[in-house]
Amino acid sequence: MGFVVRVLINGVAIWLATLVLPGLTVIGGDSTGGEIGVILLVALVFGLVNAIVKPIVNVLSIPLYILTLGLFTLVVNALMLMLTAWITEQTSWGLRIEDFGTAVLGGLIVAVVSFVLSAVTSRD
Repeated sequence: MGFVVRVLINGVAIWLATLVLPGLTVIGGDSTGGEIGVILLVALVFGLVNAIVKPIVNVLSIPLYILTLGLFTLVVNALMLMLTAWITEQTSWGLRIEDFGTAVLGGLIVAVVSFVLSAVTSRD
């Protein structure tokens, strides 16, 4: 059940990021229901990327985290978002990112919104 909630939270965060940033778009799904489905699929891919790839990148980049006092997290979040976009670019639906700057801002928005929504929905 926790993974489903995490995908929903990521979906809301990605949707809000696409509303704020003009260079970050989700394509596919002609109707409102189809667009929601595409956003949920992108959120699922993003969740899988964060679950599989991000821990490996985090371990390999420990020196950069220390050197930048944690600011390298923004770069890692942007790279995970760009990897998600690259994976979904192989289909006719998915996430499209204009450039790396948009990815950094999108990663920041997704991280902040996910943190806030996770804090609000936690069971503690």
